[in-house]
Amino acid sequence: MATAAIARLAEDWRRAADQHLTPTKRSLMVMWAAFGTTFGTVRFITHGIRGGWLPWGNVSAGGKHLHHYNIGIAALAGVGLVAVRGDEPAVGHPAVAAVYGAGAALITDEFALLLDLQDVYWAKQGRVSVDVSFGVLAALGGYLSAAPFWHELVRRTHRRLTAGSAE
Repeated sequence: MATAAIARLAEDWRRAADQHLTPTKRSLMVMWAAFGTTFGTVRFITHGIRGGWLPWGNVSAGGKHLHHYNIGIAALAGVGLVAVRGDEPAVGHPAVAAVYGAGAALITDEFALLLDLQDVYWAKQGRVSVDVSFGVLAALGGYLSAAPFWHELVRRTHRRLTAGSAE
């Protein structure tokens, strides 16, 4: 595909997003995509390091192994600072959503380590990290794929509950 055709396609996608997605929905979709992409990439890299078929090794600082959840915590702390400051151009920006999704994936991928405070990434107990990550992906995907439906359920439930208390 020629460069001009790719540029036209990207512009078509941007217009479709502008027409069909609110800024909040766009941020949620970017966050979901960043979470899934980061989770898959990190799993690929860790398997490559462990299997010896990638040319680099684990990240260390001062002789201490740095787990990728450390990077995730730093990413979420940075995003939290943006949220606390309330910088209007940054709040809801797709880049902020992408950093949040990536940081959450880095933490979730090592959930088992954080749960037991033992490095069980490759052990049977480490499977809980994969399960939690897929659960997050599924829950976000389920919400995003039917957001208007979920919002309508909440509206109707609220109406019923408040109508029942007025009787």
